[in-house]
Amino acid sequence: MADNEDNLISSSANLRSSRPRIGITIGDPAGIGPEVVLKAVAEDEVRSVCVPVIIGDAQLLAHNARTLDLQCGYEIVRYDERLPDRLSDTVIFHLDNIQGHVEPGIESGDAGKAAAGYIEAAVELCAAGSIDAIATAPINKRALFLGGYSFPGHTEFLAHLTATEAYAMGFVAENLRIVLISTHVPLHEAIRLVTRERVEKTIRLADRELRRWGLERPRIAVAALNPHGAEGGLFGIEEASEIVPAVEACRVKDDINVRGPYSADTIFLRASRGEFDAVVACYHDQAMIPVKCLSFGEAVNVTLGLPFIRTSVDHGTAFDIAGKGIAEHSSMVAAIKLAAELSLKAGESGRAMEAA
Repeated sequence: MADNEDNLISSSANLRSSRPRIGITIGDPAGIGPEVVLKAVAEDEVRSVCVPVIIGDAQLLAHNARTLDLQCGYEIVRYDERLPDRLSDTVIFHLDNIQGHVEPGIESGDAGKAAAGYIEAAVELCAAGSIDAIATAPINKRALFLGGYSFPGHTEFLAHLTATEAYAMGFVAENLRIVLISTHVPLHEAIRLVTRERVEKTIRLADRELRRWGLERPRIAVAALNPHGAEGGLFGIEEASEIVPAVEACRVKDDINVRGPYSADTIFLRASRGEFDAVVACYHDQAMIPVKCLSFGEAVNVTLGLPFIRTSVDHGTAFDIAGKGIAEHSSMVAAIKLAAELSLKAGESGRAMEAA
């Protein structure tokens, strides 16, 4: 019986396209998510590297396509149906979870609840093996809260849905990868979170995930929290009391190729020039300023630690331009392409570990 089941699974896998299936959530339906998703999946560079599975509301997408003169007309698979084994072109996984008309640019609990539903469906599809990775369009944190979900963003929500304890937000920009110790918290709280335990945990997670991405021995730098690396304690004590012991523990105990702390005013430039493969940043804006200066509109948000690859755009819902047809979709294209690339590398890495 087991042999028959293995043969069935193998046959089903052979029916799958060699391109990975990327589940693409449309984000907050009142934002620019539906628009940038439709624009992105129409690009040849996206369809050549993956099979897009748009997760959202088919009627809302059709309305956006009509009003903004965008390509749509894709095959629709309803929520209670399984995705076909043979799938070579874009499909819409239709949830039908929007009641009435969604006004572009208007924050609402209904839109937030719908956006949460797309994320939940994407996780279910990943768990079932129906898709290989997820790329997400932006959500609105207040709309999510109004819809009954008390998560500050995608990262925490996805960690909750997958029961993931060790996770982190990362960003991939041109020639630069950054992993964050903390995300959406007040600055005074972010400073408090720079502890030896948390820094060690982030370094280990970064090393493990970068190896999944195909880097055999990643070179990791840790940014200092205080100006000039605290100048020997003149400007702060966190470097000496928390960051240095964490770096040394990871180097000695775990044999991780990590250095630091380095002054934050230079380390991101050094990494972008090839000296390091990734930088561990102490807080949100310390990471986002170099990312957006180097690659605004083309950087990709990656959640580290999940049981699947998840990428996202580097921008928000942009309610001020929603429904106007002028949203730039380059970050959505980059997010989908990176999800496809990393899912293939993660698969290769997993098979290599099994063989070993």
